Amino acid sequence: MESCDVLVIGGGPAGSSAAWRLRQAGASVIVLDKARFPRLKLCAGWITPEVLRDLEIDPAAYPHRFLTFHRMQVHLKGLRLPLPCVQHSIRRTEFDAWLLERSGARVLHHDARRIAREPGDGAYVVDDAFRAEFIVGAGGTACPVYRELFRDAMPRERALQTVTLEHEFAYDWRDGDCHLWFFDGGLPGYAWYVPKQDGWINVGIGAMKQRLRERGETIDGHWQRFARTIGRSLVRGATLEPGGYSYYLRGPVGRARIGNAFLAGDAAGLATRDLCEGIGPAVRSGLRAAAAILGRGAYSLDDVTGASLGGGRISRWLDRAFTAGAGRVEPGATHDGLAVAPGSR
Repeated sequence: MESCDVLVIGGGPAGSSAAWRLRQAGASVIVLDKARFPRLKLCAGWITPEVLRDLEIDPAAYPHRFLTFHRMQVHLKGLRLPLPCVQHSIRRTEFDAWLLERSGARVLHHDARRIAREPGDGAYVVDDAFRAEFIVGAGGTACPVYRELFRDAMPRERALQTVTLEHEFAYDWRDGDCHLWFFDGGLPGYAWYVPKQDGWINVGIGAMKQRLRERGETIDGHWQRFARTIGRSLVRGATLEPGGYSYYLRGPVGRARIGNAFLAGDAAGLATRDLCEGIGPAVRSGLRAAAAILGRGAYSLDDVTGASLGGGRISRWLDRAFTAGAGRVEPGATHDGLAVAPGSR
């Protein structure tokens, strides 16, 4: 059995951020992930200036390239509103692999399933193969740490579940702005078009699963409508073959730490309630988990914001339009700039 100070389950932004901070302090860390990196990761792929600051990333030193946006095009009720912002788009297949390598942690390809706590010293054992004093669950919505250790103490609220369909592909795009369509065609959510450097693009839609079910609708039906519309304009001639996933918007976080076990990122259900941003909350929660493990304070998620647009009137309106007020969000810090990370997982 292999032993270390901290086991991190999941090598995405939450897990790699925690591993990076822990390794900086000299902790021994093993990251387990069921995928081999670099791996395909569906994601609109926006990151904020705050993410770069939290991770101490110099854009000039990043080995791949960002595409920086200075405005976004918001479509609502037939209106097109250009809104200023300073944000970046990345390809998650590149970004995640680079963050994980930079962390300096040992990364192993392993699909974690069984997690137990030893009765003596309370160490965590994964699949009778890995052992650590601390464990960080950063494996996304289906994280085994949530399933094995947190599900009963921290049930998820169905009204906050989001489903998506999206496609990232090589395309010689002409429009270099990000576009967002809110509630188009009755969609209980929004659609996006996010161009990226080196001739890549991500298009997709996200919607509240329970609202769709109540209406007798499916995400696939809304995708077909969106694909026809965008196929006549921004991505003419493209063949769109979407993939899907699910995650939760932020509700009452409750017990994101039990003993020496922590949840971070989508495993804790931290996506913002106005723009469904996931990367920023994942990074910050991973760093906060690492700090708590290192004895630098309690594991508090108070500054992991539940609102991408600052929590003001627009944020509250989008929140209520998406969730109908389900759950409550604890107050948190705001992001710089006006717009952030549409659908960023």
